[in-house]
Amino acid sequence: MLPFPRKRIRRDRPIIGLTIGDINGIGPEVLLKGMADKRLQRFVIPVIIGPMSALHTHAGTLKLKNLNLHPIRSIEEIDSSLPGKQAGLYVLDQDDDETPAVEFGRPTEASGRTAMKAVDEAIRLSLDESIAGFVTAPISKEAVVRAGYNIPGHTEHIAAKTHSQRYTMMMVAQSLRVGLVTTHHALRDIPERITEEAILEKLDIIDESLQLDFGIDEPRIAVLSLNPHAGDGGVLGREEIEIIQPALQKAAARGLQADGPHAADGFFANRRFNDYDAILAMYHDQGLIPFKALSFNSGINFTAGLPIIRTSPDHGTAYDIAGQGKASPESIRHALYLALDIARRRRAVGVLRARV
Repeated sequence: MLPFPRKRIRRDRPIIGLTIGDINGIGPEVLLKGMADKRLQRFVIPVIIGPMSALHTHAGTLKLKNLNLHPIRSIEEIDSSLPGKQAGLYVLDQDDDETPAVEFGRPTEASGRTAMKAVDEAIRLSLDESIAGFVTAPISKEAVVRAGYNIPGHTEHIAAKTHSQRYTMMMVAQSLRVGLVTTHHALRDIPERITEEAILEKLDIIDESLQLDFGIDEPRIAVLSLNPHAGDGGVLGREEIEIIQPALQKAAARGLQADGPHAADGFFANRRFNDYDAILAMYHDQGLIPFKALSFNSGINFTAGLPIIRTSPDHGTAYDIAGQGKASPESIRHALYLALDIARRRRAVGVLRARV
């Protein structure tokens, strides 16, 4: 059972956008399942951004009833004074002459274009503060590339659109938070991207985000090694000695509480992550494989360091089960909760946008 607040929520509920994701995957399904909960709508106004026709197709296939989808063409049409059960689930409808039909289980140029159209609108609405933040349903990198977007993923695209030079992917599941020095890169390219400057930048971003977005006054960050067994004193690689340790010394001189390098296997096997507020992994799979094994579909992808708030579920498009009603909405709900918590925390301290 997911937590819901006991106190009456103020009438000015924050508006959180939710991009539709790839319409041929499970994105629309988890959005419809997750956002239709009337209890959730008591304290937030979720707005799905994407074509209404795709949502109707998913709802019909899944035999979802009583959704009360309410199409709008602008955020200004939302009546925030209405309780969720009366207002229904708002959909910022992007249907037009180019909206494709849903083709379950297939990454297509059209589905990639539709997904990114929703993302770009969410970015625009966040930048002009029409919405408090947004959640991105999964996209297909293959479909997005077919549509002409030369990007490795959501994170890099949103950073470019918001002119953000300092950012990092952070995976969150309650007190478990994993940041990455490198993200979507081929494994053979990782070592050359592990530099003192890169490690220090990510530590700075994570430290700032833990304080601003998570309310942790003196965060502790564990830093993982690049090589097995933390390099075994240089026998298995010298990056720990020549790059990671000097970066940690400089971080300490700046007042950051970061230590390591920790050998990743023993660190997670011995549950050392419970002693820290966040973990900095050197590359994608080093951090995300143990994170996903531990988070059990409740994990969230949060982009730290952006001037706007963006979260997403930690799963992909799951084409193999699209349209079958098997997808769990748990992660998308948690992504919404995190976006809402961060929005409230930033508003409480008078910071609507983080430093770029």
